[in-house]
Amino acid sequence: MTHSSKPPPRMEPGPVDVTLAATLVGLIAFGVVMVYSASAVYAGSMFGNGYHFLVRQSVFAAIAFLALVAFARIDVEWLRRLTYPVLLMAVLLMLAVALGFGRSAGGASRWIAIGPVNVQPAELAKLAMILWLAHSLAKKAHRVRTFSIGFLPHVIVAGLFMLLCLAQPDFGSAVMIALLTFVVLFAAGARAGYLLGAVMLAVPVGYAAIASSPYRMRRITAFLEPFEHREGAGYQITESLLSFGSGGWTGVGLGDGRQKLLFLPEAHTDFISAIIGEELGFVGVALLCLAFAWVVLRGLRAAWRVQDEYAAYLAAGMTLFIGLQAFTNLAVAMGLLPTKGLALPFVSYGGSSLVVNAAAAGMILNISRFGVSGTEEADTSAAPNRSQPRLRAAGGGAR
Repeated sequence: MTHSSKPPPRMEPGPVDVTLAATLVGLIAFGVVMVYSASAVYAGSMFGNGYHFLVRQSVFAAIAFLALVAFARIDVEWLRRLTYPVLLMAVLLMLAVALGFGRSAGGASRWIAIGPVNVQPAELAKLAMILWLAHSLAKKAHRVRTFSIGFLPHVIVAGLFMLLCLAQPDFGSAVMIALLTFVVLFAAGARAGYLLGAVMLAVPVGYAAIASSPYRMRRITAFLEPFEHREGAGYQITESLLSFGSGGWTGVGLGDGRQKLLFLPEAHTDFISAIIGEELGFVGVALLCLAFAWVVLRGLRAAWRVQDEYAAYLAAGMTLFIGLQAFTNLAVAMGLLPTKGLALPFVSYGGSSLVVNAAAAGMILNISRFGVSGTEEADTSAAPNRSQPRLRAAGGGAR
């Protein structure tokens, strides 16, 4: 391919993807409503104030909205400059938790208390990993298919974060980091053989991590036979399935669910989708799934249309970050996957998850401002001598 003697002109930012922005704001607002509905009884019994989680989630939502707007407007080059500071911060916080400086709950130490707020470093680690992958892969664009430069360093950094997650222990976040690394490398054009080899090595390691942990084995048992272990390991997933089943087509009505009356553990956090299924029914869950599908569709569209490789990888990574979390959470609540302990993006209670996901969504909105128009795409296809970086096709290596 011959290259034009003149570099392509710097693209001026346009408006953000309005439908994507509206969907994201709607999900954040919907999350505040559902957190209150799912937590009022529990908050009243634990804190003597049914509005406890509503007030906190409302504050988190306001901060998340500011993060969404800020990251949607910041210069993309500034995001790139933040790569290593954010990566270093994530490593230090993860090390602090692994060394015992975190707050423990439910048999795991995953949070660091900063005043009245508990921060979960694993959420920041996922964001930092995507920022670094996008920066590194764009910088090594012509060598991404090599083992020592395009593949091995990224796997080593991902492995470091995964080990720090397992030290907490947080198996779900370790798996999520592995999936994000795999899909971003795949999108960037890493050799399929290297990726397949990594998967083949990861499977026995993952099996060993599960088999050596009694509580993880109990989760597998509960996943395979939840109703036979209803009074033990399968209690949570059984109550979740009953919640979905009692909702029917249209639900029992917002606020009228019964499973949140201290029957379903984690009703306002990891299993909030079960309360949505009970109160809003199949229709409500279907609309929620459509909202997340729309976020993924528009995010990948932004990645495909942008004319800069770094921005393309960043948008693809952040989109899959949100989409994979949503899919995993919903699949766990419906009994399609073993319990992972991952929040439903924008909807579950929790400040760390909400703000980090809002920052990721803001980056997607930011990159959506630089997509080429349909006319420009037609001009590009008609002019074969114009070099235009694109999100790499699976398995492709050179431009």
